[in-house]
Amino acid sequence: MDTFEAIETRRAVKHFDPRHRLSDSEQEHLLSLALLSPTAFNIQHWRLVLVDDADLRARIRAAAWDQAQVTDASLLIVLCADTKAWQKDPARYWRNAPGPVQDFMLPAIQHYYQGREQVQRDEALRSSGIIAQTLMLGARAMGYDSCPMDGFDFDAVGELIALPADHLIAMMIAIGKATEPARPRGGQLPLDQIVVRNRFSR
Repeated sequence: MDTFEAIETRRAVKHFDPRHRLSDSEQEHLLSLALLSPTAFNIQHWRLVLVDDADLRARIRAAAWDQAQVTDASLLIVLCADTKAWQKDPARYWRNAPGPVQDFMLPAIQHYYQGREQVQRDEALRSSGIIAQTLMLGARAMGYDSCPMDGFDFDAVGELIALPADHLIAMMIAIGKATEPARPRGGQLPLDQIVVRNRFSR
């Protein structure tokens, strides 16, 4: 499946075959693709919690308005982000870069994030949104469907997965083999209501 088709056919699917599981090689391939997603300063804030314990999935489902895709999807990812990744051995993010690049980037990371809590949160969420789309399009290209989820009790799920204090949950993503098609699209706004040329009108 080419990129255009993956974009055009990706939908939020709610009904998955509970007997189906991605193979280990499929799962590794999908996750490896996701790790190619861009992040500011190459910090790679994301932490992907793969929930394959059936009891834990059932408890997460209870905290997610009893949505069946939590337990039925082949793969359930609680997409988290480390808001303090910027200060945790930042040299590792640029270990393969030339010396002058490292000399520039490491102080720049410190300058950009130090003391800016909102920026730390915003960048973590921006990075999470990008990897989420990579996961969903990658899954679609592999012939699978997905469902991005924010319909759950974030605090309760955080407790269930032992979320560290300096992490946040961006969303959950269910991936698997659909048993029913998605509903028809609700209605996409036309380009002339979305695209702004140069600046907003006053």
